[in-house]
Amino acid sequence: MSSSFGSLNTALTGLYANRRGLDVSGQNIANANTQGYSRQRVLMQSVVGGSSAAMYARSDGLGDGVEVIDVQRLRSEFLEERGRTEHASGSYLVNQSAIYNSIEDVFGEPNDTALQAQFHDMWGSWSDVANSPNDPAARSALLQQSATVVDGLHNAYGSLAAQWKDLRGEASAYSAEVNQTATAIAELNKNIVLAKASGATVNELEDQRDLHVMHLAEMVGATASKRPNGAVDVFVGGANLVSQFTTRQVEVTGAARLADQAVDGVQLRWTDNGQTATAGGRMGAMVDALTGVIPGMAGKLDEVAKKLADTVNAAHTDAYGLDGVNGRPFFSGDSASSIAVALDMDKPEQVGATLNAGTFDGSVADLLSRSGELADGPDKAYQNMIADLGVVSQTSGRRADIQVNITLQVDSAREAEAGVNLDEEMTNLLTYQRGYEAASRVLTTIDSMLDQLINRTGLVGR
Repeated sequence: MSSSFGSLNTALTGLYANRRGLDVSGQNIANANTQGYSRQRVLMQSVVGGSSAAMYARSDGLGDGVEVIDVQRLRSEFLEERGRTEHASGSYLVNQSAIYNSIEDVFGEPNDTALQAQFHDMWGSWSDVANSPNDPAARSALLQQSATVVDGLHNAYGSLAAQWKDLRGEASAYSAEVNQTATAIAELNKNIVLAKASGATVNELEDQRDLHVMHLAEMVGATASKRPNGAVDVFVGGANLVSQFTTRQVEVTGAARLADQAVDGVQLRWTDNGQTATAGGRMGAMVDALTGVIPGMAGKLDEVAKKLADTVNAAHTDAYGLDGVNGRPFFSGDSASSIAVALDMDKPEQVGATLNAGTFDGSVADLLSRSGELADGPDKAYQNMIADLGVVSQTSGRRADIQVNITLQVDSAREAEAGVNLDEEMTNLLTYQRGYEAASRVLTTIDSMLDQLINRTGLVGR
């Protein structure tokens, strides 16, 4: 049978437990706006009374109060993993869409000053030469307009090369950030495992670690798996980036210029074995742009430049200029970066317009003026390139918008599970306050009873 002094301990455990509940609710309220914070709950259970059989052991079956067995961190591992997956997909698609938009800005179609309009003006200049084959001014205008087209091709390729170089630099910077974040996760793993082994609460440390893992998911498409001891392993493309307390490093290797990409392609590699790291997230979009998207657009632009040079040169080489000379190509070079007007800009008489020396029929110029209508000409190749870019960019933008909405829905579910609800916390505060007041009242009552028993028993008539 429990003593009155045992009842004091029972009331005291109630004070301790409810005070801990008040502390935890206050912690939740204080961190309501802290990024990555997970709400916490005090888990209480009744202290079981003595139940071991012994000759002189007696128990009335009542418990010995209440105890706090854990401070729970209310976060769903399933929703966290789903959130990492959706954030990785969203980061990839959003960055991919931004890259396509940047490429569209390079060409700026449709526009009166864009490359398609420059092609149109150049063919129009050939028509002017055909109409006035003996007019040097028309030929000078053609040379200037052709030089404008060449500059447009150079500028487009130069802008693509500049974008490629910027992305290359960003990818290297992000790889360093991935390595730093992985090191931080490994350090937190160590602190969490040691703290758990000593019985300490590690909720805040786990919140910090989850923020780092989510950051890695967005940067490189990382996934995570939790160990029984509380440590987390992080994977990139199925390979370990963080294994409990140890980490691996990644690096971006390969070409430093767009022109060298075909020879020494850019790769994201593991530094310890040189194997390719399959990245998702933002770095996945960057690597895809560096190895496929931008080089592909540059290749198509080179095809346009080559078609332009081949189309014009095929007709112009046999044509005679005003100086009676033929056999001169109009363009030199066979790529967007190397194409140039091969004729002397100050000698318009070199422009060939006829197949018969000494005549001014302008037949070749007339033929070239219709090159923009050719099914396999440079205009058609350029139009197809821009149309394909527009379709892919629009598709990427729509996929990104859809994924953003999906990610927001998952984040809302995560917030509902782990976020702090101030109304709920105020209710908990009142609950713990009432519990604390009731326990203190029990303590006061038992104290009064003991005072009566000890100090007043036997004082009859006094």
